[in-house]
Amino acid sequence: MSLNPVPPLQIAVLGGGRIGSAFAFHLVRDGHHDVTLIARPNSARLAQLQRDHGVITTAGDHAAMTVADTLDERVPYDLLLVTVLGHQIAPLLPALRRCAAKSIQFMFMTFEPERLQQSVGLARSALGMPYLQSNLDDHGRVSISVGGSSRQTLTSEPSCAAIFAAAGLPARHEDKMALWLRCHVPLGVAFESVAVAGKRRGKGAPWRRAQTLALGLSACYRLVRGEGYEIYPASKKRLDRLPVSLVATMLWGLSHVASFRNLLATGEAECGALVDAMLAAPVVTKGRPADRDAIRAMKPE
Repeated sequence: MSLNPVPPLQIAVLGGGRIGSAFAFHLVRDGHHDVTLIARPNSARLAQLQRDHGVITTAGDHAAMTVADTLDERVPYDLLLVTVLGHQIAPLLPALRRCAAKSIQFMFMTFEPERLQQSVGLARSALGMPYLQSNLDDHGRVSISVGGSSRQTLTSEPSCAAIFAAAGLPARHEDKMALWLRCHVPLGVAFESVAVAGKRRGKGAPWRRAQTLALGLSACYRLVRGEGYEIYPASKKRLDRLPVSLVATMLWGLSHVASFRNLLATGEAECGALVDAMLAAPVVTKGRPADRDAIRAMKPE
């Protein structure tokens, strides 16, 4: 029984991939909400969801929901959860601006969180980061693993944290969500890029690649500081203070873990787009400037 019951809501999940499917499944099965899951038009994933009339797990559990290929802008959804990747959001923003949704929760990495919120309205938008593992098999069935108390989905909106937690998805409110995302992007890029390098070799990334990414990570945090932001939270601040050699060792070791490679090597396009977003940040004229070549080298080779 949920400790924080939430009345049934009308929710749309924009993005039918592994993260969107996992959220939709839990919001229906455990949260008992009326969910519409929106997948890319004419995609294989849309066909799978329509065939199954919702989401089916690899264990055979089924959550029935409405499946659509476009967002109905006229529906006043209580919550619109956006789970597409950051580099896929630009063409969707006009519809998000026009739509009647009461609350829009972005749930992906972005280096420009404030601009994203301003594009749809600060008063009704929230930022977040999902913390769950989910994969789709060849038949479109989803496997979902949610974290414990130390692996909670983060959101800038307390009411969203309550909705997720009541649906069996550990979540908490993060007051500095925009800063958290800006400081997480460099690490996310390093993780995705080293995973891609390891996946291509089938046995982990080369040591030289891990060193390149560690240098790039250091340059990214210098860029963040140069923009006038602190490194947040404390775990990222500690990471920024580590010697490059230790960070490279960490990345190299993670790339040799098969589950890590399989989970993050799918983010190659996202990784490149996030690097471009960081490179587009204003050049700092005071203090030591960030090494932009080092940041550019973080793109998957």
